[in-house]
Amino acid sequence: MPVMPGLPPKYSAGFTVVCGIVFTAVLACISFFLAQMPFFAKAGFGSLTLAIIIGMLVGNTFFARLALSTGRGVDFAKNRFLRLGIILYGFGITLQEIGAVGGRGIIIDIIMVSAVFFFGLLLGPKLFGLDKESSILISTGSAICGVAAIMAVEPVLKTPPPKVSLAVAATVVFGTISLFLYPLLYPYLGFDSRQFGIYIGSTVHEVAQVAAAGKAVSEETAANAIIVKMIRVMLLVPFLLLLSAWQARWRTRKTAKAGLTAGANEGNRGKILIPWFALFFVLASVIASLHIMPAALLRFLQITGTLLLTMAMAALGLRTHYSSIRQAGTRPLALAFALFLFLLIGGGFINFIILKL
Repeated sequence: MPVMPGLPPKYSAGFTVVCGIVFTAVLACISFFLAQMPFFAKAGFGSLTLAIIIGMLVGNTFFARLALSTGRGVDFAKNRFLRLGIILYGFGITLQEIGAVGGRGIIIDIIMVSAVFFFGLLLGPKLFGLDKESSILISTGSAICGVAAIMAVEPVLKTPPPKVSLAVAATVVFGTISLFLYPLLYPYLGFDSRQFGIYIGSTVHEVAQVAAAGKAVSEETAANAIIVKMIRVMLLVPFLLLLSAWQARWRTRKTAKAGLTAGANEGNRGKILIPWFALFFVLASVIASLHIMPAALLRFLQITGTLLLTMAMAALGLRTHYSSIRQAGTRPLALAFALFLFLLIGGGFINFIILKL
């Protein structure tokens, strides 16, 4: 086994990978345990959210003393387990569920995802002075499926961990507020229980928050909310492909502005980074829809995917330092708040128009 340069002999590359993976697995298990507790369950804090919080607490306290023996494994979990976890996440979504909600729910989702993303991309740099990557991360989390969407976009953007953690934190704050606010609004918006479920599913951030807000109204509301939310999750795949193509075009224009040679510019033109994990995500969903796999195996793959994503979130938290967050200030929260209002008010208007036609 090769030894990493600068490390004591006992800290081989394989040793640090294994130790880091085990360490993130321990944090993930703690997150799963806490997520089952009534306090966190009622507040809509799932294992993914708790994992990044715990990871940040550990990362900013005693992790520096463990980094030498666990660093490579933590980074491995943050990158590789993230992609694999998203692929396995697809086994929990079937095409039949998407078809059951009807065309109007799909249309609402497409409009909301597109509108929220472009609204955030416009406001982030222009009004709040955020960089492009942070604006994309926060807009994606608000538009599609919160933490999971942010983590899916990170490999495409190759964003530093502090920016990702800031986007996660900002999105989680207002997703949690939605969980408590939406049930209070139900009697006043003129929706029946099914329509209100579509409204929740098309505008609330996290899957866990959607389920909790829907169940606070009725089981019918929760069922429709979750299905519409799953459609938003499925839109993550074409979104990632379009984002990758847009990134390639942006890099080409940036290269041209830098004054590089025409030959070098031509070499970069049209080079699109295809997020293959997104395509495998769709394949997993298609397989789940065919009902050719035993239910127990599908359940096992879903649980494994959640575990891997939770480990990736813990690893991300470990690599996020308070100084970086403090340096960013309140601008990410401001953008997330603006998008929250757009989802709440603009989303309500769009749902009302389409569902009442």
